[in-house]
Amino acid sequence: MTPQSTRHLEAIGCFNEIFPMAANAANLNAFRQGLRERGYIEGRNLIIEYRSADGRGERFAELATELVQMKVDVIVTRGTPAAKAAKNATRSIPVVMASIGDPLTVVASLSRPGGNVTGLTSLTSDLEAKRLEMLRELVPAAARIAALYDMGNPVFAQRWKEMEAATHALGMQAYLLDARKPEDFAPLFDAASRQHADGLVVGQDGLLQASQKIVAELAAKHRLPAIYVSEDFIEAGGLIAYGPSYPDLYRRAAMYLDKILRGARPGDLPIEQPTMFKLIINLQPAKALGLAIPQSLLLRADKVIE
Repeated sequence: MTPQSTRHLEAIGCFNEIFPMAANAANLNAFRQGLRERGYIEGRNLIIEYRSADGRGERFAELATELVQMKVDVIVTRGTPAAKAAKNATRSIPVVMASIGDPLTVVASLSRPGGNVTGLTSLTSDLEAKRLEMLRELVPAAARIAALYDMGNPVFAQRWKEMEAATHALGMQAYLLDARKPEDFAPLFDAASRQHADGLVVGQDGLLQASQKIVAELAAKHRLPAIYVSEDFIEAGGLIAYGPSYPDLYRRAAMYLDKILRGARPGDLPIEQPTMFKLIINLQPAKALGLAIPQSLLLRADKVIE
């Protein structure tokens, strides 16, 4: 059956922290596939209005207001700032979060979000510890680990606590590299070198994603083995990434959208965590760093780039 076949086209407003449509193609393709599986076809009974803040945080409110004024049926967001902007712009249009670092900054609870916002989170409590363990497998003698976070984003306060606890449990030391703007990266990597960091854990938010090529290049320049959250950083030249599958989150977001368009209230739909994770390894930077990738990591990898 074609959903909503007797009414006008469903208009879906999508906007996120940094990605223009072309750069977000893999996620959007998964989202469209999830919609097609439920009978929504662009141009037939679906319109997608895509907006990107292009890494400029001051644009979130403007974009959210624009979509509200267009009277879209649902707004789909990625990232905490985008979700907050959408919630602030409307209390009536449903908001589906395709991914958010800390949903409790936007909704009342995970089981019953309340209001007009629901969706999926990319946050799980032990991911930083797992990334650190993988970095230790890559560099067994590593004792001093730097963490590149944007502490201006409230998501990273808890991440830093987890990183400190995880490094302490492994008998390692953690150093915080707090990046608030693109100009911070070069001096922070210089500081990591002065501190003789043996490895780097890179967080993920709008600033870090928008600067992924710069970050990967600086890690290579300073010969610093780094582990990232998503495959985007590997495509930019990074070494290794472990984290949620963002295409899977987008595909699952289509399920939320379908339920809402069929009459479900967003506030009654629980926030779900990721269920699919990907380990990506890039052998080229490993070779440049003189690292031999352990067989244990290669066997677990979802993708190995030669």
